[in-house]
Amino acid sequence: MEDKEIKVLIFNINGEYFAADIMEIERIIGYEDPTKIPDSPDFVEGVINYSGNILPVISLSKRFNLGDSENRSQAKIIVTKQDQNKIGIIVDIVSEVKDISSSTIEPAPDIVSGISKRYINGLIKIDGKIIIFLNISKILTEEEKQLIQ
Repeated sequence: MEDKEIKVLIFNINGEYFAADIMEIERIIGYEDPTKIPDSPDFVEGVINYSGNILPVISLSKRFNLGDSENRSQAKIIVTKQDQNKIGIIVDIVSEVKDISSSTIEPAPDIVSGISKRYINGLIKIDGKIIIFLNISKILTEEEKQLIQ
């Protein structure tokens, strides 16, 4: 495998570090309270008005069962591009955009269950931290994407 650079966005949810390929991200916007949608899955926070369109917003902390973050003072919404659809993801803190060498990405360990392996590209070791490298487009199943669009 050739060693190449990948530009990632590093963010924090409940003290855990995650990263996503910058190519999957359209924008980072300030947090705003989403309008709740009745009968939506528990991790769907609701919808917001984004550039004149309705943007579904999900909570990764709820999706990953990390508990919900109460402190929204520094929270951001990462607008992701998924096929023709866009989804907002609430994160606690956006840390930085960083160039990562593909040689620093290790495969997810076998202990990671099948469902998690779907959306974990691997683990990045930098600056003494382990960062979970997410495949943003795989966080939701096709059924879930249909449900919230």
